Amino acid sequence: MLFGTHFHLKNAVLSVGVLSFALLTGCGNNSQQNNETKAEASQTAPAAELPKEVRFAWGGGPRVWVLGKADGDFEKALGTKIKWVEFASGADVINYFAANEIDIARFGSSPAVAGITRGLPIEIIGLEGLISGAERLIVRPDIKNLQDLVGKKVAFPANSTAQYALEQALALNKIDKSKIKLIPLKPAEIVSAWTRGDIDAAYVWGPFTQQLEKEGGKEIYRTTTLNEKGILVYNNFAVRKEFAEKHPDLVIKFLKAYQDQVDEYKRDPKAASEKISKYLSLPYDQVETTLAGIEYIPLKDQASEKYLGATSNDENSGLAKATQDIAKFLVSIGELKQSDVPKSYAPNIDSKYLIEATK
Repeated sequence: MLFGTHFHLKNAVLSVGVLSFALLTGCGNNSQQNNETKAEASQTAPAAELPKEVRFAWGGGPRVWVLGKADGDFEKALGTKIKWVEFASGADVINYFAANEIDIARFGSSPAVAGITRGLPIEIIGLEGLISGAERLIVRPDIKNLQDLVGKKVAFPANSTAQYALEQALALNKIDKSKIKLIPLKPAEIVSAWTRGDIDAAYVWGPFTQQLEKEGGKEIYRTTTLNEKGILVYNNFAVRKEFAEKHPDLVIKFLKAYQDQVDEYKRDPKAASEKISKYLSLPYDQVETTLAGIEYIPLKDQASEKYLGATSNDENSGLAKATQDIAKFLVSIGELKQSDVPKSYAPNIDSKYLIEATK
């Protein structure tokens, strides 16, 4: 999902100033051995006192786990209050983590990779799911395929999973993106630009895709195609390392509670969609389509080499490879410097909580 503009991202990290530096010192390039040592210590250390609240960052849109927010199931599972911190972009999440204002976040893969690269002391602990039909390319009626985008104006949320998907789709189909006028806009701005006739196509997520379709747009591509070709496009759950080391039991309980929400949704998608629609005051059809556009991977399957790895910090896991691909993308658009990209992101991908959550 949304990551933030080029300028916004860099300043989001810089804006925390001395605080960021203090938080990030020594956390950017920890060795796998150091991570494993800390992990072992956290598993053997006595349980820390339950925090008064757990601070969770969310984007405000329809997602399956919102069931647990609506019913209070996450607070019941964790045994403490949850402070829901809403964000507008992935840059906000980076800022919140750096300023120690959140403990756990559900956000896009691109900002997670950027944050880790810049030294944020966070680790990926699980997937919300693969972005499949939740992000789609909506076009004017006269555009039949990707090749027809040449010479057209195509909008996307800057530095987001949608932009990543768009550029991967163009590359796979050998389409020169320099021959397309690519326009970075916020999702709401995309809808306004479409209404004015300023753009010909947009790669974005629901409910904005549905709004474009209601105004005459049609789908010609969805992120599902990329996942089928082995290009993982996903949203992840990330946690502050210090919090996870101090409260590993809460991280495990959080993941279990999330799986419960997925199970509830799969048992009755209509009822779950209706509940979330009512809770967020959004049209049912928009919620239903958005929820159906995510491929939900069971926790037990996430803890495999295909995704986070069957062991902690698995260098050969699917996510270890995917994060490198995302880093290359961020370098190509000027968000990261190649010299800052680590040899591997595996030290910041930890499946041990998933493994414990499925026992």
